[in-house]
Amino acid sequence: MSREFPISLTPPDWLVRNLRPQKAPVNWAAMARAAVGMSLPLALGLAAGQPAYGALASMGALNGVIGDTAEAYRMRVLTIAVPQLLGAVGVILGSLVYGQGWYAVVTVTAVALVSGMISTIGAVSSVSGLLLLLNCVVGAGLPLPHPWWLAPALMTGGGLLVLLLALLAWPLRAGVPERASVAAAYRAVADLLAACGDPDRYATTRVDVTQSLNQSYDLILGHRAHHHGRSRQLTRLLAQLNAVTPVVEAAPAVHLAGRPLPPEVPEAVRHVADVIESGRTGPLALPSLPVPTTETARAVDHALRYAAEVVATPEVDPRGIDDRLGRPAALGIRTARAARNVVLSANSWRYGLRLALCIGIAQALVSLVPVPRSYWIALTITFVLKPDFGSVFSRALLRALGTVGGLVLAAGVLAEVPRGWWDVPTMLLLAPLVPALTPRGYGFQTAAITPVILLLSDILNHQGTGLLLPRLLDSLMGCAIALVAGYLLWPESWHTRVGDRLADAVADTATYVEAAFGPATDPSSRARMRRRLYRDLSTIRTEFQRALTEPPPTGRRAAAWWPLVVAVERIVDATTAARVRVRHGAPPPSPAEVRHVALQLRELSEGVRYADSLTAVPTHLTGPSDSVLEPLRQEVAAARAIATPH
Repeated sequence: MSREFPISLTPPDWLVRNLRPQKAPVNWAAMARAAVGMSLPLALGLAAGQPAYGALASMGALNGVIGDTAEAYRMRVLTIAVPQLLGAVGVILGSLVYGQGWYAVVTVTAVALVSGMISTIGAVSSVSGLLLLLNCVVGAGLPLPHPWWLAPALMTGGGLLVLLLALLAWPLRAGVPERASVAAAYRAVADLLAACGDPDRYATTRVDVTQSLNQSYDLILGHRAHHHGRSRQLTRLLAQLNAVTPVVEAAPAVHLAGRPLPPEVPEAVRHVADVIESGRTGPLALPSLPVPTTETARAVDHALRYAAEVVATPEVDPRGIDDRLGRPAALGIRTARAARNVVLSANSWRYGLRLALCIGIAQALVSLVPVPRSYWIALTITFVLKPDFGSVFSRALLRALGTVGGLVLAAGVLAEVPRGWWDVPTMLLLAPLVPALTPRGYGFQTAAITPVILLLSDILNHQGTGLLLPRLLDSLMGCAIALVAGYLLWPESWHTRVGDRLADAVADTATYVEAAFGPATDPSSRARMRRRLYRDLSTIRTEFQRALTEPPPTGRRAAAWWPLVVAVERIVDATTAARVRVRHGAPPPSPAEVRHVALQLRELSEGVRYADSLTAVPTHLTGPSDSVLEPLRQEVAAARAIATPH
């Protein structure tokens, strides 16, 4: 008698996470800039009888579209212009070694090393390193027009056209993105207050608040680094952003109390957000608020009225404003510091060597084996091994799938659209897909970019649909090289990338517990400590989410440790809530209680740091049941229980 076993057709969780599109608003302005910025050079090139020149300028415009991610106008100058300059250097270096055999291999490999190292600095340097290597690969793989300066000038001009389009509304909308960012942070806080008492909704909303505050501080502090506090508008916005901190700190106390706030309270925060976004000054009349009757309600009421007072203040003394993440140094100092850190950082060397090894293999391969238009292999590797795009394995998978999807669209374009003036309306339709689909995920970005690049390549070499199969094979070869030489040969365990950071966060939480109830701790230092801790936890959450997209055993380990990440976030919330209660009348805990909790957290930190899997962490937490630290002790005990295998 045979026994039949059901066959599960459900795809694994890690694959579903990779293929699920991310939620993001549609940026209509960026789509319009992409359409105009990439189709106008084609039209000008056709009008001048030089369609190849127009295609090169459109390639530069595509680079500008990739870097067109900043909300604020001043930041767009950096995110678009700086990468274009390095991209021009890459084109020059690549074109100088075009057709030079092993000289080209050595040069492109060296550029890959430098590109990989500088990509680890930050967002602008990441795009800069990407374009440096991409354009170097294109210059070394395509016959570009002479003289030597023409191709980089055309590509840089295309990128600067996108920058010009991005800055057109600056005189009319100066300060609007910054005000909108701060207002969005206030609205996220309002949602958090409305979610108090609802465990599932509160946890999700608190993550949104952290991300919104991170984005706002990055935006405002990045500008202050340039203006050195001379901008009154940015100083006032920073003061308004700081003013919402007491409201954020009061939210955990309300949530732990288990009593939802009256709806008038979050509505009042939204009213303040509307005032910030409008830029109005002068007296601010809050909606009628209920009289607070508990210590947590008093904390929210005081914090909200303080925020309203700061928002209504027309002038702010920059000397009295404390940057919650620390005052940024001057741009020159930060640049020198970043360069020193890159040279001395093991992580930057490790990534640079990984990228250089893969690019070197690709360039050597196409030098030994005749592969037509071989630059596509190195382009694939460059995108797959980007350090801030997520898991290498996931990117290789999504690159392959995205290329297939893009080739299907490109097949219709190359087969049905005749070359010439029809390229302009075609580009008008294809270009907006890049900014529209990029926020949805790497696979969607690849699917959008592929037909654009193939259309521009066909204008340069007139191969038509003959480009399709070689591009698919080149992409698969690039993905294979990245997986083997950039992933499998570098066994950086998941614990090394994520476990140490989580252990550091737990240790920092112990320090925060001591600072929260230490009489000698400066309030400003305490606020900065809390903001940095929440930011670190947000980064750790992102790293774990990336690890969850990898196949077993990495994804399985991340899933096992994920509850501990959430538990540490709850510990920080409980500490903040206890601090708020003490500030508004609750008896403070004894120093012995504080030391005991901090000791338990440091033991947990050491257990996380030196464990490749869940290990037993015994719990010995005792104290008065009516103490303000009792909820915190419960959260610490829960975290230690999570770290113990069942």
